[in-house]
Amino acid sequence: MVYILEAHASDLWQMPSNIRDNVVHASPRSFEERSALASSCVRKLNIDLPALVDGFGNSVEVAYTAWPDRLYVIDKDGKVAHKSRAGPFGFKPGEVEEALKKIAPPARG
Repeated sequence: MVYILEAHASDLWQMPSNIRDNVVHASPRSFEERSALASSCVRKLNIDLPALVDGFGNSVEVAYTAWPDRLYVIDKDGKVAHKSRAGPFGFKPGEVEEALKKIAPPARG
């Protein structure tokens, strides 16, 4: 997973559901602030995937997103193995898990 831009930063615009769910954050002003928001997002959403943080040049966001947001699984050859429906309401973690199982070798214990 790559954390990109804050979806609904409080200094830009806000969704009523973010206010209701108390997930209101200003746009980060440093990479450290962006990393802290990404960490908070991963914890609050109980995401069990490795998470990286896009830099302030937003190169991953520019290369892979199509608004509205989507979840992608990229295979070892750099090809899209899975593209979710529009998010966040179209995100289905089980679909991502299945796509990962198809492209990743089983873990050795």
